[in-house]
Formats: sequence, structure tokens, C-alpha cells
Amino acid sequence: QVHLVESGGGLVQAGGSLRLSCAVSGRTFSSYAMAWFRQAPGKEREFVARITWSGGYTFYADSVKGRFTVSRDNAKNTVYLQMSSLKAEDTAVYYCASGVIGTWDYWGQGTQVTVSS
Repeated sequence: QVHLVESGGGLVQAGGSLRLSCAVSGRTFSSYAMAWFRQAPGKEREFVARITWSGGYTFYADSVKGRFTVSRDNAKNTVYLQMSSLKAEDTAVYYCASGVIGTWDYWGQGTQVTVSS
């Protein structure tokens, strides 16, 4: 099994930055990837960013492109989401997920990000 634990959320003013972390434990596969999703109050869960275990290829939603950066630290078994130029509309619970791209089998518990404007 793969276990994911997010951390790093909090309250930040618009224009500020936060770095979210997702600690990974358990078996990983070269064909798997890591992704970040978010869910704002009253809205559906949406994709934010992903990174592959093999090659480190990244992909971002248009809404965060140029502002967010997803990365990984293999020594720490951790995936990060660096968020900059935050907007009020970025307010959401952020989740990390693991699995084959498009089939996210494992999910963390989520961490709250609140951006004040």
C-alpha cells in the first residue's frame, strides 16, 4: 500500500506563498505518478498538478500554471507543491494522490489552504 500525508497548509494573504508537502510511504512503482488536487467549498475536486516518478515530467492546470511548482525529493520520499502569487480563488483543501496517471488509487487526508484578500 501507499500512504500519503499532506502538510504545510495555512492562512496566507493574497500574493503570498506557501509550500505544501506530501510524505510518501509504502511501495512505489516506476509507472506511477504523484498529483495534487484541490476542492474549494461548494465546488468539485479539481486537478492542480502532477509529476511522474520516472523522468520527473510535470503538468499543470491552466489556473495555476506559472504560479505553482510541483517537485519531489527522493531522499525524503516527499513531493512538494510550491505555491506563489496566491489568489483568493486558490482557497481549498489540497490533496495529494498516487497512482497511474488518470487512475489515482491512493489519497492523503488533505491540508487546508486559505488565502485572504
